Amino acid sequence: MVLTLYKKDTSPPCRSVFMTLHALKIPDNVKFIDVFLPAGEHLTEEYLRMNPQHTIPLLKDNDFLIWDSHAICGYLVSKYGQNDSLYPSEPKKRAVIDQRLHFDSGVLFATLRTTVEPLLYSSDTTFKPENLEKLKNAYGFMEKFLTSKWLAGEDVTLADICCVSTISSMNEILPIEEQQFPKLTAWLTQCSEQDFFKKGNAPNILQFREMIKNKLAEKQRTV
Repeated sequence: MVLTLYKKDTSPPCRSVFMTLHALKIPDNVKFIDVFLPAGEHLTEEYLRMNPQHTIPLLKDNDFLIWDSHAICGYLVSKYGQNDSLYPSEPKKRAVIDQRLHFDSGVLFATLRTTVEPLLYSSDTTFKPENLEKLKNAYGFMEKFLTSKWLAGEDVTLADICCVSTISSMNEILPIEEQQFPKLTAWLTQCSEQDFFKKGNAPNILQFREMIKNKLAEKQRTV
């Protein structure tokens, strides 16, 4: 097995892959390559040949290339998992997981990106109130989804791994209020106690926190 992962540690999608690798107990067989976005390393001719969408993460498995964190995570479970517990093949179970993964892409990560990018890459000096409200609305959806122990049933799955990478980042921007979102708070705590979270997400959340903190301080100095 020869795996290469092109990544950025503060990226929630990359952290989803990190956690999946740890859950499958295969990170020692992976070569990690940092992609420095400000330098345009994702726009080089070499990188575009591998991934014309020029996104991260990107997984190379020998001569096979796949990008999009959810696609990568599903591939890893299908090829390297000892079983399909993280991404069950049973149609109804998988359908629920897929719904949560699409929710992560279309709502959670999209909302986080809309909130953070103006601060990081444009002239905004703080977060727009309307975007913070969208984060809170996303928390509300998650609260309603949590009708069982985990996000897609009684067992941890890719739904939890992928969504918690985004939710834990959103929590750094707008802390989740326990009284308003008790189920979401309990789920985030439960996820944080898992070995895959401690190894694949927790250290990089600190980097994400520092990145946001430093950018806010930098922008405030220019006001």
